[in-house]
Amino acid sequence: MKIVFFGTPQFAVPTLEKLLNHTEFEVLGVVTQPDKRRGRGNKLIPSSVKVLAAAHNLPVWQSEKIKKDTETLTQLQQLAADVFIVAAYGQILSKKILKIPKLGCINVHGSILPKYRGAAPIQWCLYNGEQETGITTILMDVGMDTGDMLLKAITPINLLDNAQILAERLATLGADLLIETLYQFEKQEIQPIPQDNDAATYASLIQKQDYNLDWSKSAIQLHNQIRGFYPNCITTFRDQALKITATVPIYSAYIHQLQLELQEKIHNIPDLSTISSQPGEVVSIVKGMGAIVQTGEGLLLLREVQLTGKRPQSGWDFVNGTRLNVREVMGNS
Repeated sequence: MKIVFFGTPQFAVPTLEKLLNHTEFEVLGVVTQPDKRRGRGNKLIPSSVKVLAAAHNLPVWQSEKIKKDTETLTQLQQLAADVFIVAAYGQILSKKILKIPKLGCINVHGSILPKYRGAAPIQWCLYNGEQETGITTILMDVGMDTGDMLLKAITPINLLDNAQILAERLATLGADLLIETLYQFEKQEIQPIPQDNDAATYASLIQKQDYNLDWSKSAIQLHNQIRGFYPNCITTFRDQALKITATVPIYSAYIHQLQLELQEKIHNIPDLSTISSQPGEVVSIVKGMGAIVQTGEGLLLLREVQLTGKRPQSGWDFVNGTRLNVREVMGNS
């Protein structure tokens, strides 16, 4: 089976690796987003998929707008591919592009469709406190993740999973599911299933304001926001920006979901329910762990933070480094 692969970030790399490691598939080339300027030196950095493609001496196309790049589209047509595989490419494919491969275009999408169609399914499923997610392979159409479903694979979401951890797990799951999809698809053993549009939800692009923490929200809402939009959620501390990158909600309903060692430490925290405090206020400091902050409902342990211009540090190192005091208040950014 002759394949052209469309993908950009690290999430797509395991899928491309799997295709390259199976002799039944021939990857003819890769389409990825243009190099981006990043870092202090403002250097052009290639996408993770481009790096892998270069290591295998694959042809690479990097169109600013693939739908309008007639030269690239002509070259893709000349390849006579059987199928285009799309995994987190970052651009919408036109009807003309979808018709190029003989068997169609298959997308590896990071949610259990029809829930979380769109650009950021992993982040928003964490934000909304979902307890499971997965991968759906679909036969693409011109809509945003609206094509007929082929296969699904499901994975549980753990309480302390963040977007990076979950994306790594889903990337591996997606790579395996794609291979199984191609085997069955080629043999015509899959019956594509239309999505229920009435059950669809959307995972829009994350905006800068989504990172701002509002301490009047509940502890579990803040925890889900912090892990969903990892590592970018921000508050203020002593009039400076402070990123909160890892937390634990101090709720009895969630304690059993933690590792045993962490469960024991949480159980040893004194009863703080009688303390009268405002949202954002530090109500306790737990030795070896960090600060506990009052929220609109419940308490939140700060496990990892990052001060402006500094590297991420444990909650306990933050307490020691800043000489944090009980009754100090985190502000809304």
